[in-house]
Amino acid sequence: MSTAAAPVRSGAVLADLLPAVRHRYAVDTALVLGGAALTGIAAQIAVPVPGSPVPVTGQTFAALLIGTALGARRGFLSLALYALVGMAGVPWFAEASSGWSMPSLGYVFGMLLAATVVGALARRGGDRSVPRTAGTMVLGSAIIYAIGVPYLALSTGMSLSAAVAAGLLPFLVGDALKAALAMGLLPATWKLLGRRG
Repeated sequence: MSTAAAPVRSGAVLADLLPAVRHRYAVDTALVLGGAALTGIAAQIAVPVPGSPVPVTGQTFAALLIGTALGARRGFLSLALYALVGMAGVPWFAEASSGWSMPSLGYVFGMLLAATVVGALARRGGDRSVPRTAGTMVLGSAIIYAIGVPYLALSTGMSLSAAVAAGLLPFLVGDALKAALAMGLLPATWKLLGRRG
């Protein structure tokens, strides 16, 4: 009798490995709600950056992890729910803020797109090795900045170069640390699950 673990099927994301249940819709709903709540909680881990209206937060890390763990569809729905509820007035954006008029709202929109893209990449194995996870996280972060920085410039009247200085450069070291954490966490989780089969 062989005791070798069955390989984890390709095209799966971590959430797909949850035990099969009769009411998959209920599980998916719980995952989407949980992803939105986790992002809201992570947003409260916020450190102000001198000279910038955008703080360093845990929400970008949460958004990228949610996208990779849940996949594109559930990741998109989680971040869409997070964005809509926050814009409707629930104070769970960074530093307990909410609404439509924040200069950092573009980063929230960027996270929505980034979670979708990294979720699609995760379905193609973008989170199963250290190099692939690094590429996935870098791309996700780039998407967040590609939307967040121009939005910051437009909403505050800053020049694009000033918005880059205030809304991108101070965050690169933190993003590198978040990417390194993901590079250790995600492939290790897949390896562990593959052994348990």
